[in-house]
Amino acid sequence: MATIPKAATPHHDGTSALDRTPVQSTESLQRSQALSVTTRDAPGPVPGYETLRCLGTGSYGSVWLARELKTGKHVAIKFYTHRRGLDWSLLSREVEKLAVLYTSRNIVGLLDVGWDHDPPYFVMEFLENGSLADLLAAERPSVSTTVEITRAVARALIHAHGSGILHCDLKPANVLVDGNHEARLGDFGQSRLSTEQSPALGTMFYMAPEQADLEAVPDARWDVYALGALMYHMLTGAPPHRTPENEQRLNSVDSLEERLAIYRTLVREGERPRAHRDSAGIDTRLADIVDGCLHPDPRQRYPNAQVVLDLLDQREAARAKRPLMLLGILGPIFFLLAMYWIAQLSIPKLLDKAQENLVQRALESDAVSAKILAESIQQELRVRREQLEELADRPEMRELIAASAECNTDQLVDWVSNPDDGPKRVSYEWLTRVKETSDRRLASVQRTQDESWFVTDAAGRQIFRLPIDDTIGKAFHWRDYFHDLGLELPQDTELSEVQPRKTPGVSQAFLSHATYRYMVAIAVPVWDESGQNVIGVLARTLHLTNLLTQWEERIRGDDRNDDRFLALADTRGDFVRLLDHEWINSDHMAELTDSELESPQSRLAVTPELAQIITTRDRCSDYHDPVAALDNRFDGTWLAAFAPIPEAGWVAIVQERRATVLQPVGDLYDVIFRAGFWAILVFSILLAVLWYLLQRASH
Repeated sequence: MATIPKAATPHHDGTSALDRTPVQSTESLQRSQALSVTTRDAPGPVPGYETLRCLGTGSYGSVWLARELKTGKHVAIKFYTHRRGLDWSLLSREVEKLAVLYTSRNIVGLLDVGWDHDPPYFVMEFLENGSLADLLAAERPSVSTTVEITRAVARALIHAHGSGILHCDLKPANVLVDGNHEARLGDFGQSRLSTEQSPALGTMFYMAPEQADLEAVPDARWDVYALGALMYHMLTGAPPHRTPENEQRLNSVDSLEERLAIYRTLVREGERPRAHRDSAGIDTRLADIVDGCLHPDPRQRYPNAQVVLDLLDQREAARAKRPLMLLGILGPIFFLLAMYWIAQLSIPKLLDKAQENLVQRALESDAVSAKILAESIQQELRVRREQLEELADRPEMRELIAASAECNTDQLVDWVSNPDDGPKRVSYEWLTRVKETSDRRLASVQRTQDESWFVTDAAGRQIFRLPIDDTIGKAFHWRDYFHDLGLELPQDTELSEVQPRKTPGVSQAFLSHATYRYMVAIAVPVWDESGQNVIGVLARTLHLTNLLTQWEERIRGDDRNDDRFLALADTRGDFVRLLDHEWINSDHMAELTDSELESPQSRLAVTPELAQIITTRDRCSDYHDPVAALDNRFDGTWLAAFAPIPEAGWVAIVQERRATVLQPVGDLYDVIFRAGFWAILVFSILLAVLWYLLQRASH
């Protein structure tokens, strides 16, 4: 069995046995090594050339830099150390192949041959940048440089294969780089004709697994595998499968056959190389090309270098199309972004303008409603007051008051209970008929009916009331409707401290302890026949809530929600307070005491800032309901319009929730958002389909 030296023993040029091409005869190897190291001097003069210095030595001879005497051009002369045996066969084989391939720009050119020289030689182009191995020793080339070198080597292989020549020993040391940094393929010493049946070993880690067999028949796919290994080395910094463990396994045996068997096992059964896929800057297409070259099964490997070059060309074409593809993709995206930017600038402004218009229209509508409400209440109070003024001037009213002056409290109660038996029955029946007629008339036109009618004498004693209750004969001189002082006095106030009112008007609102709702009295003085003295007060009462209900139904219709309603504020006195509101009902008012209602700290009192708005402005776009502190249903921002009611010193308020007013804008925004979402979704799908089709087309 043939043996070869251990790889740990370096060759005199600094390389190990694994970096050199194995030979198939130990005797030939030993003889060529001995001959190649016998001298470092030029083997002899070459006619027409001046040898300058040794560029390197190998197992088969040495290479020298020389200068052509005629032109002064530098050339490389390769000397073979002996005319016979292995070296002579290598010389003749390499010269034959270079002579056939001299027309290829990607193969080192053959210039001259010295068959009869001792030792034989041939003259080649001198490539001053050295070999690819030198380049890899200095730095790892970029991906683009790797591709260019691979393309040049692939073109060289295509030319060689087309000429019926298989290189069989492609590795970095056999790829030279010229002055233009273009790769040239050289060293065809291991090459075979495609018709030859004799084996040819390549270099470990660049050699196809099926090539590592002394019985193998040369195949173009050997060069394809080596081309892939060359690419892998340039991309990752080391050839495939080369690890310290694998090198140790290969170095652990002495015979060539055993080493080749181990190598075949490493490549075929070992983990597929993938370091090139993990390296930065390497695209999937290029990684796939490397994998296609390095497939351990020759049947699944690319069949020849032309396929590799075509794939590299397709990759380059796809990369050249990438800007157009990106433009085709990014163009619509930029257009969409531009539209989005324009929409971002314009839509908020449009929505803000729409909101402003809606708010102004709503406020205008509320202001009209508030004005109508105020005028309606004003007219309602005025009509009722004028009716009372007319009745107060009737003789029957004076007769009723005069007759009661002669009765004590018990007599008044008995008289009211049995009017037919009492004095002045005619005047009593007259006032009763007037009240009943007024009630029927108000009911017929669906207006608020009075809660009661009553008459007090000059001392504040109630002498008449419909409907009848236990207040007959009691003194009410402390009530505001009697004395018109603008407040309710303590019940123990002396009569001498007050006088009956002199002018018609609306009393301060007071809380009814029967219904726990605010009431007011429309009161007028009753003068004697001379018009000099007030002999009594005629009044009618009504619930404020009932007064507003008829108008509230007209303003907000049957939709009884909390988003739009009416309110009433009393501006008389030291502070402004709410008299009617959506929140005010019997249950809530029962929780409040009379003293609290008369206090500026009342829960129905309005803050000075809000009171300023209510009394000086006719509308407000950021109204905050004071009842929000009691019920969060009224929290948030409201639109409100205000209109004064001079007859009573009140302010009518129409308020509606701002969010409800702006709901159409919110709905419009939702429509725009949904439309934009679906537009972007459809656009994205179309873009993805376009990208997929472009990718398919590029492949």
